[in-house]
Amino acid sequence: MEITVIEKKTFEVMQQRFEDFTKQVKILCRENQNKDKWLTGNDICRLLHISSRGLQSYRGNGTLPYSQIRHKYYYKASDIEQFTGQSQIKHK
Repeated sequence: MEITVIEKKTFEVMQQRFEDFTKQVKILCRENQNKDKWLTGNDICRLLHISSRGLQSYRGNGTLPYSQIRHKYYYKASDIEQFTGQSQIKHK
């Protein structure tokens, strides 16, 4: 086994950089955690303040991507985020 000796100041700098790196990773994980989340139709209607018929129209005309399992529809949070961003641009 090899032993390496470093100055205390160098060790403290390395330790601080590692702590900063750890904080950044945690922030990125939190930001991406919600984007992988799946939402139900009821969730989307509440978030966008639309009726279930309005949501059905978005599905039918291909405006809003979705996945279907049996008779239930699911929407990725990242797709909804992208959809709302595009909608805001169109209305301006």
